[in-house]
Amino acid sequence: MQNAAEPYGSGTPLVFDTSAWNRRTNPAVLPRWTATRDAGLLAVCPVVALELLAAAPDEEAFGDLDRALKALAQAPVTRNAGDAALGASRELRGERRLPAADYLIAAAAAERGAGVLHYDHHFDLLCRVLGIESVWIAEPGSID
Repeated sequence: MQNAAEPYGSGTPLVFDTSAWNRRTNPAVLPRWTATRDAGLLAVCPVVALELLAAAPDEEAFGDLDRALKALAQAPVTRNAGDAALGASRELRGERRLPAADYLIAAAAAERGAGVLHYDHHFDLLCRVLGIESVWIAEPGSID
């Protein structure tokens, strides 16, 4: 009998980025994604939901995706999260330009006491600055 996959991260909730969502069905990722979801450790930020819903190919796909995302825990972008995102951008000024969406996703995760599940180097830097867990969905460069 095969052991069940372990959830991602250290056991704290994880706000996933679009980069993780888009890779969730990869056979190398799916068992751990499912274990993390089933453990109730996945949360979605409205910034990610907007990115994903904007890419829906039709109304049916939009509705299905909207329902799936609404069923997950939420990591809202509050005023405090916005302030934290701005603080992180000030701290990183001159070091590297990052997408505004990534600041907001990481800051929303930090406010919720969560880490970020991703496949994007930006989050290593942002999570370090915000003092939260950065979790790769797969080893960098190992999947498309």
